[in-house]
Amino acid sequence: MLLAALDQTIVATALPTIVSDLGGGSHLSWVVTAYLLAETIMTVLIGKFGDQFGRKRAFIVSVVLFMVGSFFAGGADSMTTLIIFRAIQGFGGGGLMVTASAVMADVVPLRERGKYQGFIGAAFGVSTVAGPLLGGLFVDHLSWRWSFYINLPLGAVVLLVALVALPTVRAIGKPRIDYLGILLIALAATGLTLVATWGGTEYPWLSPTILLMAAGSVVLLVAFVLVEQRAAEPMLPMRLFRSSVFTISGILSFVVGFAMLGGITYLPTYLQFVRGESATASGLWMLPLIFGLMAMSLVSGTVISKTGHYRSFPIVGSLVMTLGLFLMSLLDATTSYWLMAAFMVLLGAGIGLIMQVPMIVVQSTTDYADLGVATSGVSFLRTMGSSFGVALFGTIYAGMLPDKLAAALAAHPLPAGADPHAAQSPQALHALPASVAAPIIDAYADTLQSMFRIVAPVGAVAFVVALFLKQVPLRDTSRVAVAGSHGVGEGFSAPASTTSLQELEKLVGNVVSRAKTDPGPEIWARSGLDVSPAQGWLLGHVFRAAVAGNGGATTDEIGALVNVPGEIFEPTARHLVDAGYLVESGGTYGFTAAGMEVMTKLVNGWRSWLLAELADWDQDDRSDFSAAIDSFAEKIIDNGRDLISPARPTE
Repeated sequence: MLLAALDQTIVATALPTIVSDLGGGSHLSWVVTAYLLAETIMTVLIGKFGDQFGRKRAFIVSVVLFMVGSFFAGGADSMTTLIIFRAIQGFGGGGLMVTASAVMADVVPLRERGKYQGFIGAAFGVSTVAGPLLGGLFVDHLSWRWSFYINLPLGAVVLLVALVALPTVRAIGKPRIDYLGILLIALAATGLTLVATWGGTEYPWLSPTILLMAAGSVVLLVAFVLVEQRAAEPMLPMRLFRSSVFTISGILSFVVGFAMLGGITYLPTYLQFVRGESATASGLWMLPLIFGLMAMSLVSGTVISKTGHYRSFPIVGSLVMTLGLFLMSLLDATTSYWLMAAFMVLLGAGIGLIMQVPMIVVQSTTDYADLGVATSGVSFLRTMGSSFGVALFGTIYAGMLPDKLAAALAAHPLPAGADPHAAQSPQALHALPASVAAPIIDAYADTLQSMFRIVAPVGAVAFVVALFLKQVPLRDTSRVAVAGSHGVGEGFSAPASTTSLQELEKLVGNVVSRAKTDPGPEIWARSGLDVSPAQGWLLGHVFRAAVAGNGGATTDEIGALVNVPGEIFEPTARHLVDAGYLVESGGTYGFTAAGMEVMTKLVNGWRSWLLAELADWDQDDRSDFSAAIDSFAEKIIDNGRDLISPARPTE
């Protein structure tokens, strides 16, 4: 998860050096955009493939794709080659993000699920901080190619562990995949991104190529809408947009992605070309932006979790973000470090105040039947915003810079003997005499200032949209999920094509993990069991073995699961045999009808507790929701580690 998340941002500080080595500055944004688009497409597909062919196989294929893309991207000798293999790397990265979460849900018990989801959230947060910094360190001390090669040894370890340790889990039933819808939205998004990238640079805005590509992309979008209205399991059901809350949340999510990745991608260009910072230093100097983003995301998540009030955050955040983008347009070679840091903190704070709100609002207002697609839909729109933002930032940059550089060099030609390509390399540029370099530096500063000035109104659009966001009561599950690193992770993470049941499991996992008191006694009371917790614990493990098709379990097998000698369980097992709940044959314990009745009561206890915890999920038709709770309760019992055990079995 960390590797995949890192590659969203690790190239940011390396981009100026990559361009100076490979050329193709007009295609700079595609090094980031190709990864994001491929990642987004794969996150929609891989969850279905994992259900169909097994999550272990899907995870391993994702690791291999990621490593292949990393290897060839690191060895690229042209910008085109780099972009192609960045896309392959993106397919692998998207698969890793989804399958890592799915596998974790398979192997981590419910009582620990929230903690591990917190680890996933922390991985996204760490990647946002560490990505630009690591990219800079590699550029300065090794080569920009190590931004990709670093994935190979780490990926090999991941692959080895996955082959040896991951269980093989396959979903029951064959999922239906919306191939046509995925293809149409992928082509439309790529077409619009190409329009934003090529317009005004490769081709004039009113050229036949740009106009035809824009028209074709619009036609593809219309076709996508029509297909989604008829698909058996659409990737983005159009009925979601009937809700103004979902529509507004989607727009806000798009704008957050637009501003965040656009800023992170092009600030290193300012720091290296205009200020003359090394790649490592440019990574360090981006930390104020990340600090503002992370701090305000945590603050807003905590306040929302405690109060349930969220509407003011996107309103205030969009204003702060707009101000931050405008202040970025004032940066030049003479701006003090502290003033620059303050501007970055403001931009990051504005993004951080908004980024968690769309997800929590959607999780609190969507019916259970649409929970999975609505959650992934908001993430999908944020990733599309990131792709489009990087592309638009790049179009403005690539469209203005050549003319400004040409004018600067025409007025102040390079002296005889100077490197004719010095203007394309930050190191070579700042090695020139100050009087020679100054006009070129001003050309870069003017370009970047114009770029931020042009995109600043996007924040104003977010402000107007946020004014229409309704304040609705938040479900307790969503309020719990938004707090802490897991909530921040949801704000950063890539879209995942999850089912409503999987989303509900994540939410309930957070509730259980963050419960102030152990729910065990309450669940035990709801079950009405006449056995002790230790006996129930042992019954659960025998039940798990029976469900797995083994017919039962020996005490040694149960002991191996919890790393204690099996003979410790013999007295308890004998009590259960004497009580008529188990039968023993050749050292293997199996269930009687009375034993199965105990397990049925325990499942019902879990079911009753879950329904009580989810009482604020008011559903018009509770049949699917009730069936999901039944399935969830049974799955909890199947995973013996989730059984209530207030005391160790030996106690």
